Amino acid sequence: MDIRLNHIRCRTLAEAETAAGGEVAAFLREWFSPGDTVSARTSGSTGAPQQLDLRKSDMRASARLTNSFFGITAGSTLLLCLSPGYIAGKMMIVRALEAGAGLVTVAPTSSPLASVGEPFDFAAMVPLQVQQTLDDPETAARLCRITSLIVGGAAVSPALESRLAALPVQAYATYGMTETVSHIALRRIGGTEREYTALGGVRFTLDGRGCLVIDAPHLSGRRWVTNDMVRLAGATRFEWLGRYDNVINSGGVKLFPERIEEALSSLIPARFFVTSRPDERLGERLVLVIEGETWSVERLSALRSRMEAVLSRYERPREMLFLPRFRETWSGKVIRSIDPE
Repeated sequence: MDIRLNHIRCRTLAEAETAAGGEVAAFLREWFSPGDTVSARTSGSTGAPQQLDLRKSDMRASARLTNSFFGITAGSTLLLCLSPGYIAGKMMIVRALEAGAGLVTVAPTSSPLASVGEPFDFAAMVPLQVQQTLDDPETAARLCRITSLIVGGAAVSPALESRLAALPVQAYATYGMTETVSHIALRRIGGTEREYTALGGVRFTLDGRGCLVIDAPHLSGRRWVTNDMVRLAGATRFEWLGRYDNVINSGGVKLFPERIEEALSSLIPARFFVTSRPDERLGERLVLVIEGETWSVERLSALRSRMEAVLSRYERPREMLFLPRFRETWSGKVIRSIDPE
């Protein structure tokens, strides 16, 4: 083992634990064990969390693709501010190992730059971390010292995209999952295009539902059929429409909650999501769920009026509900459920 952790060269697990803590050392112990796989768990945003065995060879191949795209070398410094218990954190360590780059580790808090002020060549954050970082002038200035930033784990809101686009940071939204060993496609934040572009030799097709099928030759030549509905732009680019699981059929009209949420993002200051309830006449009726205390009749009426300017007649929610607090995954992704735990 040979890795630079928090500016200390570590050649043993004991040195790694002293330099970076138990979670990082635990992953390195598994990584340098004789086995060919590493255990990982999914986020649980679309079902119960699952334990997976990922091939180390696939993780190395994924790391090399990312390192090549972002120009990560032995002279680079990477920031690890995500838990090594999940694929995003694991892959940051593997990228550093593959490139021989330095790795600075901080606790996976909502404001990871509060404790570090040095420049970084590359970092990965979830949207909640980016939001919290930008809300504080001191940490926002530190974010500007990151050359390349990838944002994943949950959707990046239009408002957050606008804030990132104004910074001197190369920021990218990622597409991927634990099963594909981190991201397999990227979309530049602040650009004019909405499509994700494949990395390396990854290619895309559609299944009969209109869902994305991924061919990833660098990952042992495997194929994944997803539940993500997309609009293809050739074999290497796609525009994400929403989850097949979330599509609502209301009176024979297919509605994409994620698209409706994007349109409403500038109108609702609180967190919210769009879902459905059974309806005798329509089959499913559209429901808007807002986090926090119930709004006044006047405020709800004003929101309905403003909805008319951004949503079609079919896309306007027929019911509005309020929940005190949303449930969420480790990455801050809202679990779309109006049922109690």
